[in-house]
Amino acid sequence: MAAPLGEVLDTLAEEGPAPGGGSAAAIVVAMAAGLVTMVARASKEHWEEAGGVIGQAEAFRARVAPLAAADVKVYTEALGALRNRDQLEARYRDQKLEAALERAAEIPIKITEAGADLACLAALLVQHGNPEVRADAAAAAVFAEAGARAAAKLVEVNLGTTEDDPRVRHVRALVGLAQEATQRALAAAQ
Repeated sequence: MAAPLGEVLDTLAEEGPAPGGGSAAAIVVAMAAGLVTMVARASKEHWEEAGGVIGQAEAFRARVAPLAAADVKVYTEALGALRNRDQLEARYRDQKLEAALERAAEIPIKITEAGADLACLAALLVQHGNPEVRADAAAAAVFAEAGARAAAKLVEVNLGTTEDDPRVRHVRALVGLAQEATQRALAAAQ
């Protein structure tokens, strides 16, 4: 989604189901990565690890931003499979639907992972970075957690919220990690 922000927001607001929550979560996490990068750049004189954080945040942003469009594709395919399930051969129907929903969960898992990592990086920047931009780092943590939390919910829904699914447990643990990092960031930013 390389469109201007207004166009992206207009597209999200359209009647169709995609882009939806997964794309929005990817955009929010990519925005968090941008903020982490900005704060790290402003913190080079305050923290010797800032250069490494810049590289990590830029890598996350480059990896997560394309996931907004990728989510549209897999979610649209999953919806198509669900809406046309009666057209699938009966003996393969459940397997094909399960495969489509699992593919639709893969992108939100990646978004959740990036969001959790970025929340942790943002919390470190609040603690060690330039005090003038501490609040921006705290905001990045909040955005990263929000994107991770939204994407994790989509994973749960796409996989049928089976408690024993390791992917569901994985994203729930990541959301917990992001939440802890955000709480540390908010407390340290005061």
